[in-house]
Amino acid sequence: MRPPRPVAVAGVIFAVGALTAVSLWGQAGGAELGLDVAVSIASLAAAVVQLWWPVSGTLATALLAALSPVATPAATTGALQVAQRRRFPVAAAVVAAGIAGHVVQGLWRPNSGISLGWWLLLICAAYGALLGWGALARSRRALLFSLHERARRAEAEQGRRVAEARMAERRQLAREMHDVLAHRLSLVATHAGALEYRPDSSPEQLARAAGVVRSGVHQALEELRQVIGLLREDDDLLDELAPRPTLADVPLLVDEALQAGQAVQLSDETTGAALPAAAGRTGYRVVQEGLTNARKHAPGQPVEVLLRGTPGTRLLIDIRNPLPAPGSAPAAPGSGVGLVGLTERVRLAGGQLDHHSSGRQFQLQAWLPWPM
Repeated sequence: MRPPRPVAVAGVIFAVGALTAVSLWGQAGGAELGLDVAVSIASLAAAVVQLWWPVSGTLATALLAALSPVATPAATTGALQVAQRRRFPVAAAVVAAGIAGHVVQGLWRPNSGISLGWWLLLICAAYGALLGWGALARSRRALLFSLHERARRAEAEQGRRVAEARMAERRQLAREMHDVLAHRLSLVATHAGALEYRPDSSPEQLARAAGVVRSGVHQALEELRQVIGLLREDDDLLDELAPRPTLADVPLLVDEALQAGQAVQLSDETTGAALPAAAGRTGYRVVQEGLTNARKHAPGQPVEVLLRGTPGTRLLIDIRNPLPAPGSAPAAPGSGVGLVGLTERVRLAGGQLDHHSSGRQFQLQAWLPWPM
């Protein structure tokens, strides 16, 4: 229980002491003056005790009120405190005890200025008003506390949702950077393989190929740094990343593959219509993963890429390449989960993906929604 502040203690002593002194002055000259003085001192002490133990202190003043009217200020003040700080049934019981104490007082020391019935009616009305006032104040305080807690929880929940959204965005960016890194390393592996199997190339060709390998490794390291930064939750790196590519960047992707020596034929039948950004990014990743898989598992084989669709229908991405000769080793090791992650990405974009081998050909197809 939190102790009362010194200001509250001083306020109670001053207010209750002043009212008690006025009541004692009104009883001056009576035969029970000594009893009234003793009760006034005891009731003032009980009023201070009410700040720590409101129920016990108020019951004590109710008992004192049965002996002398000078205890009435402390008893009524205590009833108000109990109504403000305790549940309604407890407060009602304490109020009933206070009324009972004043009934005994009225029977033993009746007020000469008013009849007993009217005096008891006023006492009941006063205690009822104190009970209602205290219960209302307690309900209002509980409501304010509830609203404060609700606002605090809503703020915490909002912060949690923002953190989860940022984390989801980081994971998505990290997955995309992983795809970019795999694509870049596959290009480096292709150029390195050319250096290994064509040692009779001219010095100019060797130097050019080595420069491409060096540039590719440098770009791969830079992209790896971005992935690690994202996984470390570095907020500043989110703003450093370049805009993510869309379907309009597929020709540049094909040009990179052609420069690496991969035979790629692109057929774009989309008539240049713009695809929504999210679907465009997904389509780009499908083409990128298809070219990367072809370089890894079917090196040296030609790849056909078909883009077809119009607004209001669906975008078709069809990637085909011949299967490698039986027993041939892939140009670069694969994780085996690239197509699994790509299938999930396409599904989240509202599309579907299928890949299968037919005869001596591997085919990767994706369908993405293309709203008007």
